[in-house]
Order: sequence, then C-alpha cells, then structure tokens
Amino acid sequence: MSADIGAGPAATLAARLPFESALGDWYRWLATDGLAIVLWILGVAIVIRFIRWLGERYGSRFDAEFADSDLLVRSERSKHMRAVIQVISWTLIVIVALIGGLKILGIINVPITSLVGPSAVIGAALGFGAQRVVQDLLAGFFVVTEKQYGFGDVVNLAVTGGANKQGTVEDVTLRVTKLRTSDGEVVTVPNGQIITATNLSKDWARAVVDVPIPGEADIARVGDILERVGEEFFDDERWHKYLLDAPAPLGITDLELDSLTIRMVARTLPGQQFAVSRALRSRIVRALADEGITVREVPTHTAPAPVGDSGGVV
Repeated sequence: MSADIGAGPAATLAARLPFESALGDWYRWLATDGLAIVLWILGVAIVIRFIRWLGERYGSRFDAEFADSDLLVRSERSKHMRAVIQVISWTLIVIVALIGGLKILGIINVPITSLVGPSAVIGAALGFGAQRVVQDLLAGFFVVTEKQYGFGDVVNLAVTGGANKQGTVEDVTLRVTKLRTSDGEVVTVPNGQIITATNLSKDWARAVVDVPIPGEADIARVGDILERVGEEFFDDERWHKYLLDAPAPLGITDLELDSLTIRMVARTLPGQQFAVSRALRSRIVRALADEGITVREVPTHTAPAPVGDSGGVV
C-alpha cells in the first residue's frame, strides 16, 4: 500500500510535465513569433493609415490652393495630379499589404517556394474571374497616364451594355472611377467597362443653345436679335469671366414645315457650359418675346450640370 501511495504523486507529476512543457512552448511562441506577427499587423495598419492620411493631405492642399486662388476652374495639371496621387496611394497600400503578408508567412515558417504549386492551381482556377480585374487595372493605368480625365472633370462615360454615365469625377483609381451625378448619386464604374470617355471640361467647353422659331419669322431679323443678345451677354460682368468668346448664331440646323431651329454657340471655361447655356437661353427667350417672336419650345441641348466640385457656377 505504501508503494502505491508513493507512486501517486510521481505519476501525477509525470502526467503534468508534458502539459506544462506544451504550455511553456505556447507561451514562448506567443512571446516571440506571436508578438512579431502582432507587431507586423500593427505596423502594416499604421503605414496604410499614414499613406491614406498623406494622400488626403495632398488632396486637401490642392483644394485649398484652388479655393485661395483667383482661378474660376481647376487647372488640368491639378486635376491630373490629384488623380495620380490617388493611384499612387492605392498602389502603395497594396504593396505594403503584400510585404506584410509575406513577412507573416515567413514567421509561421511557411516557405514561399512551397506556395508556387498551389498558387499556380489557384491562379488557373481564378483566372477567368481575375481577367476582369486585370482589365480594370490596365484600363485605369491608361486613363491616368493618358490624362483622359481627372478629379473634378465633368465626363460622360459610355459603358458596356450601351448605358451612359455622366457626372463629376470624385475619385479615380486603377480599378474604378466614381462619379457624382446631377441627382447627387455616386456611381462607381469599373474602368474596364468604359468604352468611350467624353470629357466635357478639358481645356475649354462649348455652350450650345438651339432656338426653335416659327417658320414665318424673319430669319434675318432673328439673326440680328441673337447677335445683339450674344454681345450683351458677353459684356455682362457676371458672365464675361466664364466666356472665351461672344455667343454667336451658327445658322439654321433644323428645318421643318412650320418651324426652324437656329443654333447659338459660345466657348466657355471648362465645366461652365451648363450654367452659361441656361442663362443664355433665358436671355434669348426674353429678347425674342420683346420683339413679338414666340418660341414654342426651347430644347435643352446639353445635360444638366452635374453636382460636384467643378469650380463653377451652378
């Protein structure tokens, strides 16, 4: 019996040794490799946060410079630089995340070379799904490098399926373009789905107003009225700063049995064609009404001005 009693504590101690050894190994792993993983995760998160903060700071700097300047619209350089900063920030974030992921794999002793085979299989399996992502990235790269449009531009994008998306560019990355429409909606368009990009605010724009008049009206008289309205509109201090030349009648663009359409055009600063065309249309209607010429319907040639930071009059 005494032998059995003596064997009890020894057996218990022997049973506890493997558990304590395993627990000690776990503590040691937490104090070394586990702590290193946590530090890498925190470091990656801090670097990503810093990159985003830096990008937002430069973006705010461009906005402040534009707000403090006498410019009526953003320069092409500032719009392009804003888009480049967004792309660089996004690329740096991806690189930092990849480096952090590889370091963590190395800490947990996962050899990178052993992932070549599985990664090839996974890459082949996801190849069809990744084609669209690669297409978006390549298309976004050319959008930025070719300066097709940038932050603050008013664009009309023809996308796959025949739809058109128009609005003010609020964000450009290698993968997507975000637009703010005239209804206040934010539309995200994958760059790979853009077929045609029409920039309505690059360098200069054109305000176009179609004026339908009765067929029996004196065309020469109407032309004189439109020329006078264009000169007075150009001399108006409120609108002169947005115009590059005086609005002038272009001629008859449509001829029907009982009516005809005369078009007026004017070059404006980028993004200001919408406000200018609305104001000019009102002036034309009033001037023709004062001369006894009735305008039955004045169609809108240009779309409503998209809501956003286009630096212009709305």
